[in-house]
Amino acid sequence: MNARDLGWTAAALGVLVHGHLELMAGLRRRPAPPARRFEPPSVTVIRPIRGLDVDARANVRALLDLDYPGEWEVLLVFDSEEDPAFLPTHEEVAAHPTRAKRVELVVAGEPPEGMTGKLNAMQVGVARSRCDLLAFSDSDTRPTPGVLTALVGALLEDGRTGATFAPIYAAADAPLAGDVGYGLLVNAWYGAAVARTAAPDGALPFIMGQLMVFRRDALAAIGGVGCAAGQFVDDMYLGRRLHESGWKNRVVHAPLRVVTGHLELGAFLRIFRRWILFSEAGLPGDFARPHWVRGAVSWLSWGGLAAAVARRAWGAAALAALPIGFSVWSQLRLQRACHGPDVAPRHYWVPAVLPLLGAGVALSARLSRQVDWRGRGYRLDAKARLGEAQPARASV
Repeated sequence: MNARDLGWTAAALGVLVHGHLELMAGLRRRPAPPARRFEPPSVTVIRPIRGLDVDARANVRALLDLDYPGEWEVLLVFDSEEDPAFLPTHEEVAAHPTRAKRVELVVAGEPPEGMTGKLNAMQVGVARSRCDLLAFSDSDTRPTPGVLTALVGALLEDGRTGATFAPIYAAADAPLAGDVGYGLLVNAWYGAAVARTAAPDGALPFIMGQLMVFRRDALAAIGGVGCAAGQFVDDMYLGRRLHESGWKNRVVHAPLRVVTGHLELGAFLRIFRRWILFSEAGLPGDFARPHWVRGAVSWLSWGGLAAAVARRAWGAAALAALPIGFSVWSQLRLQRACHGPDVAPRHYWVPAVLPLLGAGVALSARLSRQVDWRGRGYRLDAKARLGEAQPARASV
């Protein structure tokens, strides 16, 4: 052990502690506002569905259980009646009571060239909608009853707010290593960074749109959801266009669960790669920069640990392990602060190696622009836009 090892460890811990405190400050910055009464406009909730999600029936029931006080309707949009989720969804809609005025299963057909299946479903849903506001809900989410009310209430607080969205957290009932990795990615990394980046009123220059609500006039000002044709990521692109047009995107306080389960490590790495490609389409640099700093410190710490072990310098190895240990603790703490579940000790190795995996996944995303999403293959250009069309794959 020498002064250089001590200096490096102190610097690494300083960087990690500073980053952790910034993220926690973002999570604590805005207390939840008191509920405000408002005259509820009608809302169409559009949920594109392709493939059978984990606990898909429960996700549909949760959507039908929303307690929005105004008039609302639900459009569940599929590519085809042959989709494996179509029959279970139909059965749940037929059997489950709901306060929605109208619930309809819609078949959108195959998307046109240069458009993702999800965006095509969104456009078809908009064309069938009858209400004042438009909401879009991902099929792997499970909303709590009051979240739509919170989203609409925040939208109406400010005449320049064009869209609101719910902060997400990922959780599995019986997590595998991949579920733990996905939870940490969503909760401890992206979720905490959203809170840090948001303005005091929740304003952001982008949207993470697992559940988002739009004013129709705000969407019309940017050309409707169809303006995202040619984009791989619809929500971030729509949010950026709204921001550039003078509208605000605001994240609310009511959290939204993304339901995961049965996720092996390899499957998680494919999702991780897709998230990195998503982030290229609309996240500002000051959002991603702290991730790279945290990752670089972890890489250097692991390198120092490996070098110390190779030369059997156990004191230096112990020092190098300290930033790794703090990184694990920080991720677990941020996960809980973002409504995520506790991580079992047997999975503590996942946050330890997650920054290492992230670097490899980021390199993979640079070397290959081919990505699979919801059973379809897409080739992306350098700016994460849709390139050459790929053959459709079986939905899973």
